[in-house]
Amino acid sequence: MGKKGKNNGMVYSTNPNFEFEDENEEQKTLPAQQQTLQVFLDRKNRGGKIATVVKGFIGAADDLNELGKALKSACGVGGSVKDGEIIIQGEKRDKVMELLTNKGYKTKRVGG
Repeated sequence: MGKKGKNNGMVYSTNPNFEFEDENEEQKTLPAQQQTLQVFLDRKNRGGKIATVVKGFIGAADDLNELGKALKSACGVGGSVKDGEIIIQGEKRDKVMELLTNKGYKTKRVGG
């Protein structure tokens, strides 16, 4: 298989009346009371170490980054925000669920 081209999936048109529509528009962040976030523990691709993952956030990337930063600082650990998920280092599921509930989010515990 060959490498993908440098156009990143963009298709060029010879139509002079073609108007490009941006599909990557920022979606508006729903209020915290209308969101249900899934919180679970994960070990995949982490060298056997446990991470707490928060998934299901609907909104702008900046708001997700802000929420991730608040959770990391409240738990006193590191982590990251990737692919619409907040990843917190360590087994902090109960604390993360408590913090999210205090911020007004509905939480769902996924897994054992």
